[in-house]
Amino acid sequence: MTVAAAIHRKLPDDDIIYLGDTARVPYGIKSRETITRYALESSLFLLSHKVKLIVVACNTVSAVALPYLRDILKAPLIGVLEPGVRAALSELKSNLIGVIGTPSTIESGAYQNRIMELRNDVNVLSKACPLLVPLAEEGITEGDIVNRILAAYLETFDNGSIDVLILGCTHYPLFKPAISQLLGEDVTLIDSAETTATEVETMLLHERLIGTHGKGSVKCFITDVPRKFSKKAVLFFGSSLIEVKQQNIHDLHAG
Repeated sequence: MTVAAAIHRKLPDDDIIYLGDTARVPYGIKSRETITRYALESSLFLLSHKVKLIVVACNTVSAVALPYLRDILKAPLIGVLEPGVRAALSELKSNLIGVIGTPSTIESGAYQNRIMELRNDVNVLSKACPLLVPLAEEGITEGDIVNRILAAYLETFDNGSIDVLILGCTHYPLFKPAISQLLGEDVTLIDSAETTATEVETMLLHERLIGTHGKGSVKCFITDVPRKFSKKAVLFFGSSLIEVKQQNIHDLHAG
């Protein structure tokens, strides 16, 4: 939702079709094979709606399955990992970058490898933070519980050794105030939502596809709990733009 909202702000005249696989999240603790299968099913569903571009708005899928999806689907896809890495390197003042993400994202080594490919003089300090996604899903993004969990995770970076921290999960921007308070203002937090939205705009401009036959609507499909999701969607997009439908997960699989 953080990525989709950033794209909507950047391209208000384009229609967005959003698929949230709410029945099967979190992806970040699942195997590579399961993540790839779920991502393929979701991508095929979106392509069935004749979309001009798919944004893989998930760090775990971007880290684990994006090359496979590009090879299989032969369709325009943008992930969130590459824009985040480039933004982090542009802000870097030292030779050490911090990355936090789901277990699958961190274990894949995708952020670490891409950073090293672009700058082989940079070291990466990474930490998996598995409890942050369920907290964000429950709307718990501040308070004593959050601060205690973040303090335990972020002690890896709490020695002044990094000046850039990549928030390697699209849920993590919801914790930016708490993370900044713990690490201090000297640490730049990289939220890939804005950088991904800029990359989407650049690609669509190049292809002359911005705002073509669009009304700026947002249609959301989710695989479970539509009522709870609708309340969150209104916060991100505004009530007048939102249409939320529940997508049967068996039909998604069949697609």
